[in-house]
Formats: sequence, C-alpha cells, structure tokens
Amino acid sequence: MQDLTVTLVQCELAWEAPADNRRHLEALLERSAAGSDLVVLPEMFTTGFSMNALANAEPTGGDTERWMQRLARQHDCAITGSIAVRTEGDAVYNRMLFVTPDGGITHYDKRHLFRMAGEHERYAGGKERVTVTWRGWRILLQVCYDLRFPVFSRNRGDYDLVLYVANWPAARRLHWRALLPARAIENAACVVGVNRVGRDAKAVDYAGDSLAIAADGNMLADLTNENGTVSVVLNSADLLAYRTRFPCHLDADDFQLR
Repeated sequence: MQDLTVTLVQCELAWEAPADNRRHLEALLERSAAGSDLVVLPEMFTTGFSMNALANAEPTGGDTERWMQRLARQHDCAITGSIAVRTEGDAVYNRMLFVTPDGGITHYDKRHLFRMAGEHERYAGGKERVTVTWRGWRILLQVCYDLRFPVFSRNRGDYDLVLYVANWPAARRLHWRALLPARAIENAACVVGVNRVGRDAKAVDYAGDSLAIAADGNMLADLTNENGTVSVVLNSADLLAYRTRFPCHLDADDFQLR
C-alpha cells in the first residue's frame, strides 16, 4: 500500500453544458493533475444538479466516459465524478464513474436520491454498494446525499478511503462540514469530499468546502469557497498505524443492510 496523492477539483459548473464543463475541467487538470494518483470531480460535473434527466443523460460509453478515459491515460491517474447516464429502457442514473489509465471503468449508481429536489422522481436509485481498489487503496464510492446515511457507508473492513462527490447547497454547509469528519472518525478511514461553488440556474448557491480528512479526524485540506484545486497526500503508514493504535473496528457491531 503506497501513499496516495489525491487532487480535489472545486469549481463552478455551467448549467446543462457538458462540452463547456469538460473544456474548463480539462484546462484545470492541465495545471493541477501532474503527479496525482486520483482526481476527484464534483457530482454531475457536466451539467450541474439538473432534474432534466433524460435530456441531459449520456449513453453508457458516451462522450464524457471517453473524455475521462483519455485524461486518465494522459495524466496516468484515476479520475472520478458523477454524471447522468441513460441505460436500456430509458432509466437514468446519477452515476459515479471511476476511470483508470488503462481505460477501465467502475461505476456506482447513487442510492439515496434527494427527494427535496425531486431527484427520486427523475432518476433510478442504485442498489449496490461499490468499492474499487486503486494503487493499493480500497476506495468506497459515494454521492452527495449518501453522506447522511452512515449505515450504508459503514466500514466493514473493506475500505481505506471513502469519496463523496457532491452538489451540496451552501444553506446546509454546516451539515457537510460536520458529517464528513464524522465519517472519517467512525470508520477509521480517510475521507475526501468534493463539492462545487457558484450559483446554478435554479438560484441555488454552493459554498464549496471540499475537504480531505485523515482517519483520526485531522483536516488535511480545506478549499473553503475557492474556485480551484488542491492536492493532498494520504499517508498509508499513518493510516495503518492509527488503526493499530486505536483498533475500534474490533468492537464494531455486525449488521445486515436491507
């Protein structure tokens, strides 16, 4: 297990304009992805948090997936973030893609859909909890509203890092900043949460607050409301030493998620 350099990308998103967002993000990565093992983009990074699901959804293997494959290969890193994806039968998922330099794609479909915005009426909910292994790290994939449901993200001894990609409104930034450290502490795992900034077409404001947090709850990076990127090194030796020194996982409850 090596150290993992993670780049958090926090930016404004053009409303329902995938090509514009891809161009902007590609320019950001030209300046920031060098030496990174993993680049984390926000939720719905091609469109913003739009409920025009069918109109915005891309097919599996569409433009954005191919774009992610090209950039992952170019920068020799994994790239992750979520977009709207249409499957057979016109079901649309808020799908988090994890793309590696060899072109491999793992996906997680958002399980907890944000009913206060009607997401549960426009998108299909995912069923499976998904982890991926990258450069020796076991990584749990999660999207925005999932953060509020700790049972679903409970560490079962199967991950070292959990990623939350989000369009989390500024009105509830207190919750975001409280829950991300809680997930790190209760699961003895590193946490990276990436949010957007700016205002969307529905006049919803986003404060950013993208964070990287060590397993003991110490803050490693905090983008506050900056429009930009930050890279942080997750130290594998520190993680393993903390789990050895404070093995609370040995007393965790067994349970089944239904």
